[in-house]
Amino acid sequence: MSSTTDTASAPLTDDAPRAGRRGWAALVVLMLPTLLISIDNTVLSFALPTIARDLEPSAQAQLWIVDAYPLVLAGLLVAMGNFGDRVGRRRMLLIGSSGFAVISVLAAFAPNAELLIAGRVLMGFFGAMIMPSTLSLLRSIFLHRAQRRLAIAIWATGFSLGSAIGPMVGGLLLQHFFWGSVFLIAVPVLLPLLVLAPILVPESRDPKPGPVDVIAIVLSVLTVAPIVGAVKTLATQGALWLVAVLVLVGVVSGVLLVRRLLGSPTPMLDVRLFRRGAFSGAILINLASVIALVGLIFFVTQHLQLVVGLDAFTSALVLGPGVLALIVFSFVAVRLVKRVRPGYVIAGSVLAAGLGYLTLGLGGSGVSVTQILIAFVLVGAGIGAAETLSNDLVIANAPADKAGAAAGVSETAYELGAVLGTTILGGLVTALYRAELHLPDGLSAAQAGSARETLGGAIHVAEGLPAELGDAVREAARSAFDLGVVSTAYAGAALMVVAATLALVTLRRARA
Repeated sequence: MSSTTDTASAPLTDDAPRAGRRGWAALVVLMLPTLLISIDNTVLSFALPTIARDLEPSAQAQLWIVDAYPLVLAGLLVAMGNFGDRVGRRRMLLIGSSGFAVISVLAAFAPNAELLIAGRVLMGFFGAMIMPSTLSLLRSIFLHRAQRRLAIAIWATGFSLGSAIGPMVGGLLLQHFFWGSVFLIAVPVLLPLLVLAPILVPESRDPKPGPVDVIAIVLSVLTVAPIVGAVKTLATQGALWLVAVLVLVGVVSGVLLVRRLLGSPTPMLDVRLFRRGAFSGAILINLASVIALVGLIFFVTQHLQLVVGLDAFTSALVLGPGVLALIVFSFVAVRLVKRVRPGYVIAGSVLAAGLGYLTLGLGGSGVSVTQILIAFVLVGAGIGAAETLSNDLVIANAPADKAGAAAGVSETAYELGAVLGTTILGGLVTALYRAELHLPDGLSAAQAGSARETLGGAIHVAEGLPAELGDAVREAARSAFDLGVVSTAYAGAALMVVAATLALVTLRRARA
């Protein structure tokens, strides 16, 4: 995307032609895949307990079921944006949407965890074709400064909203259908896109694209995947030698990638953008915000269902006020920055999210449903505001001719944040759960092993035991899980304090 030279990267001007009704209709069409891709980052949160019961994945496999999709998506976003520049962004959007819909149907009926993970990988592959295309097409449709910024703000809000409503969608579906229904929603969402996009969305491509840098593509994947794999391994296996090898591969690949990009006249990703303090700060805050939101959803949904005992739909309703807060404060923030500098608004927003995490931590192992509701409202409000403003600052602090590269970095940060949210915070909960779990005597080696893997596994084992022993296993597992949640909540609060400090340091002079 960095090589874009057509209207997708044209300078923002106040005298450019305004988009009419057709342009805004195109925005509605392009929001369909945006919402779907972001919903898919978190929709599995409510389905995990059911998947754990039916497919019996290991702890590591359970994390991969969630993370395989956003990991592949994050690793290929910029590369697919480059391909879209060449073959046409609308064409890439249609190819990606078709493939995503087909694979979603196959994943819905996966008979085991391995095939489900494979399906998630392919969904990430096709999803990576979709996301860069949507934002690039918006920039080619909206040439007027105010219209383009409004369109991008709506796109960014929709992206965060999709992640927040994912659990609610999952809860509603699981109330009435089997777990595969969370994948089947892709079909009714993408069918209108495949029909309307050729009619409403104009094709756009780069007339002078640079060469495809296969080596950079490979290095980008080898940078992200091993480091995320190292965190997963540390959380679930504790094999320090493997962790060290994976980190080394990731770091070396990252260094080689940066050197290659700096030496290229038409880089796949312009890393020089990171020399701008406000740009780098906005990206890192974007990353931290998504980690906080997705990580919280990952373990709170399990607590509501497997510890409190609520059904999927009722659990989703508990999170409803937080979703509403995310929407409202996304737009409140846009108005607020007209009077207050963005850095201060973002700092206050992430501190509000940190207060939400602190509410969970102070609740202890007996945290109530009301405390969870309040905590999610605070996190939703804070992250909604921070995400909207940080995405806007990413574009605002990049040169006009680097808008494509800036968008690629912003999208990659979002997807990487979705991966790290479940990998770091979810992995921390899993590691602490296993460390704190003290099972009663009377279990076979296989039963004990399954119970130690995940909370869902322990609940499943307890269902097949005599009443008294089963109750003891359930109580031990729930207690261990909640002890992990408390420690992770404090870690989330600390992350938000770091993000607030970063905002005050890097964005104090930034203006809306």
